[in-house]
This record gives sequence, C-alpha cells and structure tokens, in this order.
Amino acid sequence: MSLRALRFCHSESFACCHSEGAKRPKNLAQDKLREESLRCSGQAPRSNLKVGAIIVAAGSSQRMGDVDKIFVPLGGKPLLAWSVDTCQRCALVQQIVITLNNNNFELGQKLMKERAWSKATICLGGLRRQDSVKEGLRKLKDSDWAIIHDGARPFLTLDLIQNGLKAAMETGAAIAAVPVKDTIKLADDAGLITETPQRDKLWTAQTPQIFRFDIITEAYKKVTNEVTDDAAAVEQLGFKVKLYMGDPNNIKVTTAQDLALARVIAENI
Repeated sequence: MSLRALRFCHSESFACCHSEGAKRPKNLAQDKLREESLRCSGQAPRSNLKVGAIIVAAGSSQRMGDVDKIFVPLGGKPLLAWSVDTCQRCALVQQIVITLNNNNFELGQKLMKERAWSKATICLGGLRRQDSVKEGLRKLKDSDWAIIHDGARPFLTLDLIQNGLKAAMETGAAIAAVPVKDTIKLADDAGLITETPQRDKLWTAQTPQIFRFDIITEAYKKVTNEVTDDAAAVEQLGFKVKLYMGDPNNIKVTTAQDLALARVIAENI
C-alpha cells in the first residue's frame, strides 16, 4: 500500500492535498512538522515535536514617547495580542513565554487572563533585548525548538512559523528576512561613502528567528558583546543560519510613524 504525499499549501489554514505513490520524507523531523502542521486544520494526529515561543516585549518604548507601544490599541486589541494570539492558535507551538518589564508586567498578566492564553507564562525581561531572551529561554520547558519573536511585530502569521520551522530543520537555525529594496551605502565617520554593497546579497532581518534549543541556549551562554538579533549570537558560534522569506507586512513598530502604518495594515488583512 503506497504512502500519501503531503504537500504544504501556502495559507494559514494549512490546507492539504494528497497524491498516491509518493515516497515518505527522508527527514523524520520534517515529517513530524508536516503532520503537526496538518493537525492545525484537523487533518493529522498530534506529533511529538516540541516547540516553544518567546515573545520579547520588555523594551522601554523610548522612541514612542510616553506610550507603551506593546499595549497600544491596534485593530481592536492591544498590539501585543496580535502575535500572542497567533502562537496561541498554532498547534505547532506548545508553550509561549512573554517577557515584559516592571511597568507593564501586571497589565500583561491581566491581558493573558482576558484573552485566555492557556499556553502562556509571563516573566520579567532584562535591560537589553538579549537579556530578555535569556530569561525567556530559562522559562521554556522541555522544548526542542525555540521561536523568538519581537512583540513589537504584530503581524506574525502561521505561515511564518511553519515555514521558519521547516527552514530551521536544514541547519538548526533560520530567520525570516526580506530582500533589501534600496541601494545601501557604507560610510566612514566623516560621512564619506566607502562601499556600495551588491544589493541582491542584502536582506533585512525580521523575526521570528527559530533555533534548535541547544544551539540558541549555548549561543547566549557564550556571547559577551551586545547583539541586535538572536542570529548574530548563533553566527558567532560558527553555525550556519538559513534565511527564509519573510513578509513585508511583518513590520516592527518602533515610532509613531510605524504605528500609523500598522493601523493601515491591520485594516486590510
């Protein structure tokens, strides 16, 4: 009796189609991911893939003035709720850790109860983003894979999670990214151009950034300098990090202008 071939369809419903006579995937980990993804639409039994997500939201929102961007209203719910809701409804994710700061910790606990985030726990982050990620990693229980996502990026999708896990299984590490559209110039301290990098080699990094749990924990144990994303810490260990296609809508809300754009996106998705 032949095995059915499972093909991913690019939609958040994880619809599937079947064809007879296909070979079983050689990579058992990817096979588990396929089964788990299909389960999101009720079409496959649960696998034992162990995935945890860290939503990093402990920043001070200094560039937003007196507004805590994480809890600002966006499309009828707090900005933070967009990404956490996505993780909550995704069967690929078994646990969610949300890192917050002292000022919004209680508000986060209240929101967690209101929105019934049964997978979530909340912990205090650190002074720097990487310190918050470390705290989140300590709270993840029995995970093989860690999804790290900026809470200030509200438009996380199920596809970004699924495609990221699939890409991460190739090397143990993968990040969402989009090709750079503008020409980039490198300059010296005097503002004089020193180099014009080849544009087709440049990508803008996003989150989620997804790692085998042992790789990312080891990276953060050994990193001593400040890093602006998680991939940089892993790169310093010598691991290869796979890029996979992100989403232009997956913006990071840092300024009031970003928030205005996010509201436009929220109205049209």
